[in-house]
Amino acid sequence: MKVVGIIPCRYGSSRFPGKSLALIKNHPMMWHVYQRCLESEILDDVYIATDDKRIEKEAINLGMKVIMTYGDHLTGTDRVSEVVGHIDSDYYVNIQGDEPMLDPEAIVLVTNAIVNSTDPMVHASNAYAPIKNPCDVVNSNVVKVITDIDSNALAYSRQPIPYPRSNSVTYLRQLGLYAFTKNGLKVFNEKKPQILEQAEGIEMFRLLEHGYKVKMVKTSDDSVSVDTIDDLIRVQKKI
Repeated sequence: MKVVGIIPCRYGSSRFPGKSLALIKNHPMMWHVYQRCLESEILDDVYIATDDKRIEKEAINLGMKVIMTYGDHLTGTDRVSEVVGHIDSDYYVNIQGDEPMLDPEAIVLVTNAIVNSTDPMVHASNAYAPIKNPCDVVNSNVVKVITDIDSNALAYSRQPIPYPRSNSVTYLRQLGLYAFTKNGLKVFNEKKPQILEQAEGIEMFRLLEHGYKVKMVKTSDDSVSVDTIDDLIRVQKKI
């Protein structure tokens, strides 16, 4: 069994251009993500996947494996699905390049969830953690998720879900950490984005809207996803 970790990194982020190369303690953000992957010790190989020569050059300079991809991908997972054609593996773990404080144990938990799944409709696993900061509940950069009784994703949203009409609610934050079977990535690549994915800008709807399942995996991870300059400042203070 082989498990490969892929860190999709692009330069042209609309909210924070060049964030993969933003420095945190004298190293670019993508380097910190790469180290978290190595620390997990569950990945047989780790690659930066990018379409930008500046990112490729810096990755090589820092001794990280890198693979060039096309520049027209809609999402990070679309970029990862291209890598399947170049790097053979049984499972692929998509680690978002803007999670420099990701807990390596979360990578282990999400990987084991997909490897040990016996449900043929589960094509991917995805990490989540309870939201502790009330501000994150209404922050549209923080994706919320709700699950069924078997911990499969029911829906994602940038708005607070569920609505707390009758009782108190523990809000759950989706983390940028996904593990796929090879066939799961093939399905993701073949299917077209539908209404919910387009409306919310959340790529895991690609599987849900076509009737497949995503196993949600609870972690204790309390990392900060870097979507803006303010997020970067928060991370720089924490690391």
